[in-house]
Amino acid sequence: MQTILTVDPERFTTMTTSELRAHFLLGNLFQPGRITLAYWECDRAVIGGIVPLDRPLALEAGRELAAATFAERRELGLMNVGGAGTVTVDGTAYALGACDCLYVGRGSRAIVCASAAAATPACFYLLSYPAHATYPVTLARKAEATPVQLGSPAEANARTIYKYIHPGGVRSCQLVMGYTELAEGCVWNTMKPHTHARRTEVYLYFDVPETDVVFHLLGAPDETRHLVMHNREVALSPIWSIHSGVGTRAYRFVWGMGGENQEFGDMDHVEIRNLC
Repeated sequence: MQTILTVDPERFTTMTTSELRAHFLLGNLFQPGRITLAYWECDRAVIGGIVPLDRPLALEAGRELAAATFAERRELGLMNVGGAGTVTVDGTAYALGACDCLYVGRGSRAIVCASAAAATPACFYLLSYPAHATYPVTLARKAEATPVQLGSPAEANARTIYKYIHPGGVRSCQLVMGYTELAEGCVWNTMKPHTHARRTEVYLYFDVPETDVVFHLLGAPDETRHLVMHNREVALSPIWSIHSGVGTRAYRFVWGMGGENQEFGDMDHVEIRNLC
């Protein structure tokens, strides 16, 4: 499990491109036949990718968590951004198609991921935070989610938000999770940009064509930088950083948050004209 330490806003202003990418971008999470995990010091988040092939993969704690099982003191969301697959939690199997999400509560013991076909494997994106309460394992399917329309073609940001794990949907201790889909011809996400003083946020960009990229904006509103993101790469956003971006064509991204407040609308907006 890779460990990523916190960067403060002052050091951020002096970092090179390679240093920014090392501290705020996770690549190569989705390795065929493997579980790849990263431990981010901010809010003690664990981010990962699980790609089973011809055999199931069991999620284990590892020495970094100092726990008997991964979810001994944690909750997690698993979203499938690949082919059909199954997640089995303590003997109960849950089938996940593309863009379906499974919430796994604290205290769950055996978590095993499998693909329906090795040729078109499932790609399970994992986001986990510590939990002080237990909520039941719950499957959230895209077909059952209530989409929310935001933005407009005139602003090049017409998009559909699917909320899965949140106070009005799947219950959790502190994890909030869902994904956003940009309309064809629209490329901007999360405009107006904002920060979260009470929680960190993590983005997974996916369905980005091989020949395209997303320019992810980060940093304090008056001291912004960018990361060039490719398909299935993750951007990390501490509480002082905005998180927004623009692609060379439409794409999707999974958003997830952990911290003090689960309220989706709890954000500190930044006027676009005030960005520097």
